[in-house]
Amino acid sequence: MSKIKIKDKEFEPYLSAKEIDEAVSKVAEKINKDFAGKQVLFLAILNGSFMFASDLLKKIDLECEISFVKVASYSGTSSTGKVKKLIGLMQALENRHVIIIEDIIDTGNTLDKLIPTLEAEEPASLSMCTLLFKPDAFKADFDIHYIGKEIPNKFILGYGLDYDEYGRNLADIYQII
Repeated sequence: MSKIKIKDKEFEPYLSAKEIDEAVSKVAEKINKDFAGKQVLFLAILNGSFMFASDLLKKIDLECEISFVKVASYSGTSSTGKVKKLIGLMQALENRHVIIIEDIIDTGNTLDKLIPTLEAEEPASLSMCTLLFKPDAFKADFDIHYIGKEIPNKFILGYGLDYDEYGRNLADIYQII
């Protein structure tokens, strides 16, 4: 891993593909244990979580389904604080065990807006799962049940995370210099 440039910004290596895989495995093991014998609906938040969701589900040993919702709250390298729901949920959640998959939780604004909508569907349980968590940026009031890795409040990209839609295809995660 070496420094890279995406558009007008430079980034340095932060997490290798191996470190990411270890974090994904840690989350999967806990979910497998906590939901043993139960059917689970994973709800992945697009676009950023697509790589994490794919790798996570390969490690899940439960009867499960996956669905996707697209919301957006970033512009460039910072959160706009406004969440736009772009693609709605197509599956019934009533009496189902639902696990939301996020690539990263920083302020928590995205889930803070989405959780009441999902809770109104009366799932049997609603759990939050994220590969990365920025505790110093977190402003919301909900529990995060599954965290792959806590990170500092720096802008990152790669492994599904982007800078103005670029860099999602990188296998490693980089932080802004």
